[in-house]
Amino acid sequence: MPDDTVSPTGWDRIAPAAARLPRSLLVLGGTSEIALATARRLIARRTRTVWLAGRLSPALEQAAEQLRGLGAQVRVIAFDALDPASHESVLGKVFTDGDIDMVLLAFGTLGDQAHDERSPRAAVRVAQTNYTGAVSSGLVCAGALQNQGHGCLVVLSSVAGERARRADFIYGSSKAGLDTFAQGLGDALYGTGAHVMVVRPGFVRTRTATASRGAPLTTTPEAVATAVELGLRRRAEAVWVPGRLRVVMSALRHLPRAVFRRLPV
Repeated sequence: MPDDTVSPTGWDRIAPAAARLPRSLLVLGGTSEIALATARRLIARRTRTVWLAGRLSPALEQAAEQLRGLGAQVRVIAFDALDPASHESVLGKVFTDGDIDMVLLAFGTLGDQAHDERSPRAAVRVAQTNYTGAVSSGLVCAGALQNQGHGCLVVLSSVAGERARRADFIYGSSKAGLDTFAQGLGDALYGTGAHVMVVRPGFVRTRTATASRGAPLTTTPEAVATAVELGLRRRAEAVWVPGRLRVVMSALRHLPRAVFRRLPV
């Protein structure tokens, strides 16, 4: 069976694909360009209530206002990935206010590989944000979705986690851990009504991150948002953006290390 396809169970066998799109959305990482592109796309389809969770800032408030302008009811909640002790209470309040159909785990940091190699504390911060914070908040949200008996946890991973590269192995290792965690969590939720979808984009061009002209297999926040919608409609377990990355990474994973080291990747 293809990696991005599962056999639906229960309600999903008879529900139309559009009904799998969320009416309510919780975004962890409320200023993420990918998350906001996804929220805009889902609001245009079916979503009516959005929670934006992140560090309180003018940027978070501006993002909320933009989504309100599209017709959604938007609430802002203070959330810090680096404060796992607060996750259960902070996120629990969202779920006590009503069911959440989809949680988008979109926070993360690229770090600075050259700097972080010389500063273990900085490297640990990358790992704590991308992995530890995600494990904590992911488990809280997964438990709430399971208690509801429905809902999807969408985890924004990266192809950087597929194989360690010299250029970004600190970031890549944190995403590898996150990806493995999300896959296992999806297996744990199987049959409960809730499920996990892992999204693995290539390099995403944003305002703060730009690839060199002509760089292969780059993508955009809007392309990732489109892939998320299609994945939700199929109730997919994994989505690659662009889709051909799945084949490329399958080949790269099996290259001998001596060969892989020489590649300009």
